[in-house]
Amino acid sequence: MMKKIFSLWFFLLAIQASAQVSLDYYLQDGFEYNPEIPSPESVLGFQIGEWHASPEQVYRYMKILSEKSERVKLETIGRTYESRPLFWVTITHPDNMGRLEEIKSQRSLLRDPGQSENMIIQNMPVVAYMGYSIHGDEASGVNASLLAAYHFAAAEEIEDDLKNMVILMEPTLNPDGINRFASWVNANKSKNMNGDPLNRELNEPWPKGRTNHYWFDLNRDWLPVQHPESQARIAMIQDWKPNLVLDFHEMGTNKTFFFQPGIPSRNHPLTPRKNIELTKKIAQYHVRYLDQIGSLYYSEESFDDFYYGKGSTYPDVQGAIGILFEQASARGHLQESIHGPLSFPFAIRNQFTVSLSSFEAARDMRVELNEYMRDFYIDAATDANADANKAYIFGSKDDKGRSFHLAQLIQRHKVQLFSLKEDITINNVEFKADQAFIVPLDQGQYRLVKGMFEERTEFQDSLFYDVSAWTLPMAFNLESMALNSRILNLASVEEVIRPLNLPRGRVVGSPGAYAYAFEWKEYYSPKAVYQLMEKGYQVQVSHFPFETDPETRFMRGSILVRKGQKAASDQEFFLDLQEAARETGVVIYSLKTGNTSGIDLGSPKMEVIKKPKVALLVGEGISATQAGEIWHLLDQRMEMPITLLPIDRFDKADLNRYNVIILPKGNYRELDDMKGLKSWINSGGTLIATGKSLEWLNQPRIADFKFMKEVETDSSLQKSYASFDQEKGARVTGGAIFKAKLDNTHPIGYGYSEPEIFSFRNNNLFLKPSENPFANPMVYDQNPLASGYIHDQNLEQMKNTAVVQVHTLGKGKVIGFIDNPNFRAFWFGTNKLFLNAVFFGQTIKPGTGS
Repeated sequence: MMKKIFSLWFFLLAIQASAQVSLDYYLQDGFEYNPEIPSPESVLGFQIGEWHASPEQVYRYMKILSEKSERVKLETIGRTYESRPLFWVTITHPDNMGRLEEIKSQRSLLRDPGQSENMIIQNMPVVAYMGYSIHGDEASGVNASLLAAYHFAAAEEIEDDLKNMVILMEPTLNPDGINRFASWVNANKSKNMNGDPLNRELNEPWPKGRTNHYWFDLNRDWLPVQHPESQARIAMIQDWKPNLVLDFHEMGTNKTFFFQPGIPSRNHPLTPRKNIELTKKIAQYHVRYLDQIGSLYYSEESFDDFYYGKGSTYPDVQGAIGILFEQASARGHLQESIHGPLSFPFAIRNQFTVSLSSFEAARDMRVELNEYMRDFYIDAATDANADANKAYIFGSKDDKGRSFHLAQLIQRHKVQLFSLKEDITINNVEFKADQAFIVPLDQGQYRLVKGMFEERTEFQDSLFYDVSAWTLPMAFNLESMALNSRILNLASVEEVIRPLNLPRGRVVGSPGAYAYAFEWKEYYSPKAVYQLMEKGYQVQVSHFPFETDPETRFMRGSILVRKGQKAASDQEFFLDLQEAARETGVVIYSLKTGNTSGIDLGSPKMEVIKKPKVALLVGEGISATQAGEIWHLLDQRMEMPITLLPIDRFDKADLNRYNVIILPKGNYRELDDMKGLKSWINSGGTLIATGKSLEWLNQPRIADFKFMKEVETDSSLQKSYASFDQEKGARVTGGAIFKAKLDNTHPIGYGYSEPEIFSFRNNNLFLKPSENPFANPMVYDQNPLASGYIHDQNLEQMKNTAVVQVHTLGKGKVIGFIDNPNFRAFWFGTNKLFLNAVFFGQTIKPGTGS
């Protein structure tokens, strides 16, 4: 009976919120508000929840708030890809505003056990970070931030509390996505709403507002920090070291409200048990506040804290407490749900309410939270001292770019880092000066470093909300190993203090050479090639090694550059080569003659390559995140113009404009003109497909990718119903790392010195090797698991299956990647496989495909 009354109360509250609400609907009793502080409505012109606030409106309100309140300071910390401001709002007592740098400096000592043991924690302010709506279509968070900022700036009763507290509020974690979503729902809102789930307002078109400009899920980027939003945020978080990190999200419409703890068995082992205890203690504040307004909620039944790249989990390896909030989403202004009409104001109210409960928890637990952070780093120092490993070394003797990017990633997390200053060989592995780095474990960020470098294949639970492995040296395909103290002390190193820059390349030689050449090993070699192609120079790829002298040997895949048909002076050509080298890190060599050892420069094995003209299919049914990863790689990193070709325009497109078409993972049943696509491939086009798009290619007989059938070995007559979710989830490969063998004599393998390579996968598609062994340039080995979780049956099926496969159709090629070589923009190690398909797919011999 009580449950029915409670559900009815929830229903009536939702009905009430679906009508026009006042500010009193949100604010709690017991507070007086300073009339000099403007309310959100007085600035925006509408009440919170009536419309979706745009990022520009949020910024304007926060700016005015900072001008009117002595408690508030607004700081712009960066720009999005679309040039929207990334900003923080610092809220504290006016007396603290002049000593913010002093407070930050004091907090930095918490990471130094030698300093923190004698600190007087009782006098230290607590710092709470509140981050709203990293997913742009989870809009109750960003709109609740307006109420929270108003409350913290204007409520008279919290004045004394703010003397011992600093609130760091990031109201719009994803301004570009928030803008995309707000524009859609506002443009399609009716005056008289009915909540029909089929209504246009509630069905935002592809790619939706969840992601940033390049369609990346920013809530997976806290550790990789590949995007400007994350880079600005992590810099500030590392600067401030907050005790409490709040992460406001939304979930399915038929859910209620979730707050952490998550499922206890799915926490990362490096996270201390005390973290979970404090999370549970904080949860009781949310219980009390949500009970007061009659909202349904749950905890410890969903989500996890394993992957350290999420907003609620990254803090757990920083001595902080991360809290995930998930509110059932109206996905607009009003939507029917199993609990009754779910209104936007109702969702906002819940998010605002837990902002207040978190404030009270931080206030009451101030000393305990600061003590926990101090002890976290003291314990980390003890663990580091007991660890048999004392440091990690990583690098590539061939590719400065990948080494630089991993070092840059690590440096962004305020991890102590050293550059190798002399060549050394350890266990027969060569590490080059200025191309390798050492990360000591005896530092405050010990646990984070372990989380970055560890190879883990055993787990307490077999279900993961996100990936189960992200071992960074594997992601970058770099040589790496743990070092003991003796080896570490033998190396000549220099601490990296300033932000790293990509090492510049150079041209060896002078103007007027016969030709110029460089190897394909550098990460940005494709960028250099495209830049020179754009300027009209002739570019060739060598399918065979050659030498100009005993000291200068060029491997397969090396690039030869000549003036070709371009009317350029020797000096202009040389300056263009210098510019390309400087920007990409490649070393370009001048060649005095075409007569070289191995093959001559006029050999048929020195093939002219055409400038890639790329079309990337996008639209409904296609994975926006995978399409975005490809777009970002080509546009941002390689600076190549590409066409984002909508799938519903494909049949009308003149395919002759392109020589490369890319099909990201997706469903392509809507494509009608298969004859046109086949004809285009027959004429010499290169079609690149990933993941499930390979299955679709079999239907119109464009290619013939064969897959292993799932094997079920369990013959049980009866199983416990309660175990269904666990058993089903255990078969999911959510994200793990596997060892593969690469044929680096194949154009797909150019630029890789060794055949061993690591591949990331998050699917259970197992591609049978082609009967033509030349068509399988990359296959999994007999023991493929390198790091992460995979079900035993899936692992057995994976052995010796294909990762990359080539099919031929007339003069053209179909190149299939079963895995995602561009995962989340930080899988630098396999990016070049994909780029090789773009640049060299045209050169693959017809007889080597299926």
